[in-house]
Amino acid sequence: MRLGVLDIGSNTVHLLVADVRPGGRPQARTSKRTVLRLMRYLEPDGSISDDGVRALVSAVTEAVAVSRTENVVELLATATSAVRDATNGAAVIAAIEEALGQDLQVLGGESEARFTFLAVRRWFGWSAGQILLFDIGGGSLEVAAGSDELPDVAASVPLGAGRMTVQFLSDDPPGEGAVERLREHARETLRPIVKGMSGAPRPDHVVGSSKAIRSLAKLAGYPVPGWSGIERMTLPRAALGSWIPRLARIPASARQELPGITADRTFQIVAGAVVLHEAMRAFDVDELEVSPWALREGVLLRYIESLSWSAPTA
Repeated sequence: MRLGVLDIGSNTVHLLVADVRPGGRPQARTSKRTVLRLMRYLEPDGSISDDGVRALVSAVTEAVAVSRTENVVELLATATSAVRDATNGAAVIAAIEEALGQDLQVLGGESEARFTFLAVRRWFGWSAGQILLFDIGGGSLEVAAGSDELPDVAASVPLGAGRMTVQFLSDDPPGEGAVERLREHARETLRPIVKGMSGAPRPDHVVGSSKAIRSLAKLAGYPVPGWSGIERMTLPRAALGSWIPRLARIPASARQELPGITADRTFQIVAGAVVLHEAMRAFDVDELEVSPWALREGVLLRYIESLSWSAPTA
């Protein structure tokens, strides 16, 4: 069975097409990303501008066309914080649904965390024990912890890399003062989350699962040896912290020359690094592991589980 997951996020519209079967691992077939950086289209009143809505609709229309070309049986379309938090969200959702030709599932922040945690759990397996998860998107940071398939605790805060770039690091390069103001804001925002999760057991694995974190791991982390055909990365907090002043001193145009920093991440990577560093510091994390599976895979896995599979007949 061929399924598609369309993730309409704050930074990209990303279609994942995968073949699935009962009890089997999803096999990715096609991946199409359209970079939007919706935070650029936010008006002072918190609405998404007309240009932003048109860009969204265009990207969704292209993704739907690809899903039809790929013979997708079911398209699972989700939207996250940028659409969810926009003051004209209802009108934006209506425009997206018209382009989709179907309903759009708008995920709350905790739902994002739970879907992503499921994907990470499946990737690392039951033997991984207690997991603490960080996921940084364009609009929000999700934090979740637990030892089962779904987290015992999950939270979402508006510390996404795109949102923080617009609010704190709009100059290019941003400079040390702006970075320090973002640090203080991140610490204050994270404080109640840390307090609320203080009773959780010490994690056996700390995991990061977003494109921003994967980019930072390629820049400041190191590969885990012994994994044939699979890129496994570890990101130390100290190495990440040492890169932040350097990233903040160089213009965005020069950052894409650095390892792991793609053109669509050059503006947001400083904010993503600061937020992740502060989250690791707040939770007393020395290093984290990077998961290649995240929200899209979690949505896919949960949908597969919801289907009633018929047993083969003799």
